Amino acid sequence: MATIEDVRRLALSFPRVAEKPAGHGGGASWGTNIGKLAWERPPRKHDLEQLAALGREWPAGEIVGIRVEDEQAKAALIATYPDVFFTIPHFDGFPAVLTRVAAIDEQLLREMLTDAWLLRVPPTVGRAWLAEHGLA
Repeated sequence: MATIEDVRRLALSFPRVAEKPAGHGGGASWGTNIGKLAWERPPRKHDLEQLAALGREWPAGEIVGIRVEDEQAKAALIATYPDVFFTIPHFDGFPAVLTRVAAIDEQLLREMLTDAWLLRVPPTVGRAWLAEHGLA
């Protein structure tokens, strides 16, 4: 399964991606000048309180937020991979999933980061990269 180092390596393999402090609790984030595609996301006190009120707990291990296209994609990922992806009330209406890093395999992580990156670069850059890698 994956590690934060895998997230870092894969995210930084894309053109125009840089690593920066994630803010809001520390850790790293990876993004372009258009926005973040992934970020380390430890729980905040309010997250834990909201989850407790719902009868849920923050999962053990490292968690990374990954940008997705929209709420429909988010819901589909959580339904398809409930042991890998989840959300919290703080992310209601926000197009991102929280990812249990130790539960995601590298291939799915690569696909998720590729899709997130494509949302964060100009379409011409994305199309060129996809063509260069035989994915277009």
